[in-house]
This record gives sequence, C-alpha cells and structure tokens, in this order.
Amino acid sequence: MLPKVPELLMNRLNAQYGPALAAEIVAGYVHRPVTLRVNTIKSTAEAIRGALNRAGMTWEAVPWYEDALIVQGVREEAVQALPEYEAGEMYLQSLSSMLPPLVLQPRQRESILDMAAAPGGKTTQMAALSGNAALITACEKNKIRAERLQFNLERQGVKRVSVMCQDARQLSDLFRFDKVLLDAPCTGSGTLLLAEGEPERRMTPDWVSKITATQKAMLKKALTLLSAGHEMVYSTCSILREENEEVLRAVLPGMNAEIVPIAHPFLADAPLLPVDIPGVVCVKPTERFEGFFVAKIRKKK
Repeated sequence: MLPKVPELLMNRLNAQYGPALAAEIVAGYVHRPVTLRVNTIKSTAEAIRGALNRAGMTWEAVPWYEDALIVQGVREEAVQALPEYEAGEMYLQSLSSMLPPLVLQPRQRESILDMAAAPGGKTTQMAALSGNAALITACEKNKIRAERLQFNLERQGVKRVSVMCQDARQLSDLFRFDKVLLDAPCTGSGTLLLAEGEPERRMTPDWVSKITATQKAMLKKALTLLSAGHEMVYSTCSILREENEEVLRAVLPGMNAEIVPIAHPFLADAPLLPVDIPGVVCVKPTERFEGFFVAKIRKKK
C-alpha cells in the first residue's frame, strides 16, 4: 500500500481545488518516464536520437521542444551509462523544469541572474538557449551544491557563467540584470512520489510559513536587481496558491511590477490546473509532468 499524502497537504489540496481535482493531483504523484534535454552546446537532437536508437532505447519527441526527449521503459541509470551522457551531450531533466527557461527566453549577451541555480539544469539550459553567449550569474549558498553546479557547468561545456557561493538575497542592490530566473525554494507539493514516501515534517504549518517568507524575500530581491522595463520568471515545483499567486500578490504591487501573460506552445500539451491570476501557469502532476508553477513578470519603467 502506498503511503498517504501528508494531512496538511491533502487538506490544502481539497480546499484549493476541491475533492475531485485533488484526487487527480494525488494520482499524479507517480514515477515518470525518463526525460532528457539535448545539450545543443555539444550535440544535436538528431545525434542524440541516433545514440538512443543504437542503444536500443525507445524515445518519443516532445512537440513543443525539439531538444527534449521522453525515453520509455528504462531507468535513469541506463541513460547515464551512455557515453554521450558522460560527455555532457545530454542532461536528465523533467519536462516541467524545462519550462521556466523557455518562458524566460535567454538571449546572446544578456546578463542573467539565476538566483537558486544548483544543480544546474536550468542554468545549463539557459546557456544552451542563448547559444552559450548569455552572461549568467548563478547563485548557490550551499558549498557542496555549488560545487555540483560547477561540475555540471563544466561537463556541459557552458561558458560565461559565474558561480557565486552566496545567498542571492545578500547580493548588492547595485547589481542590475537584463533577466532574472527565480526558481524558488518550495514545499515540492507538485513533485511528491508516493512510492518513496514523504516525510511529514516537510509539511508543517511552521515550515510552510518559513518557505513562503523566503519566497517573498527572494522575489523582492529579484525585482530590485532586475533592470526597469525588463522581465523575469518566478517558478516553483509547488501547486499551492500560497507559494505561488499569493506570493505574487504580496510582492508585485510594492515593486512596480506586473504579470506578463505566458504564451508558449507547451500550453497546448501540458495538463494545467486552474489559477486565479490570469496569465500565470500551474502544471498538474501526471504520469509525464511534475506539478510546477511559472509566472513571467515585468518591472515597469
């Protein structure tokens, strides 16, 4: 028998979405097929598809992202054993976690702040999307995680990234960036795997309160560092309104910022949950997607 969803989370899901939709969400707390992103700094989608074919692996294309592949019937270890993986030509990454960089649209020569960068999936994706030509500052306050981030950057052949082993909230307010990615620390309410259990200590009212306070502080800092007239992305792997829409409502009015409605082909494929701020996106956990929230924000001039 699978473990139960922590009581606090179940109560919040029922209150926010209603029992029927909450049950669908819980049914999505399952293991998913292996998904990967081709590292276009070192390889091509065609080359990686060929490598999977030679290894006898069955893959499926992702309609909204040419560089993403779903690999069926294997475990991550099988993909990690491929020489192309060891060479940094691909990166194991969930489909949902690929969305924030796609929404941010990093470009050549833009200065970009990644506020919580480790282990580096989104950092390396932004580098690839910019043709390895964006100027990225990647913050990670934990030394071990920062070292892992640096390792992944080197393996992927990423250039023009400065890793700072520092809490992004402590950056000088004198910095200014063209774009900011804040994939904020969260409860992970969109990514539970019931087959592995979930420690209830991660879902206490006190812990959730501390998490949302951190999210608000980081979003305020992000908007302070973002140049006027420019855009950032706020994302979490949570599906709880208090970590998503409520954080935006608490911070944006006092920071002269506004929501930019997200428009991207993934909207036609991803299973979406209802939101109460037009233009933001909350992905429902399913057999293919993790639960994920993404908002695009513009700092007014």
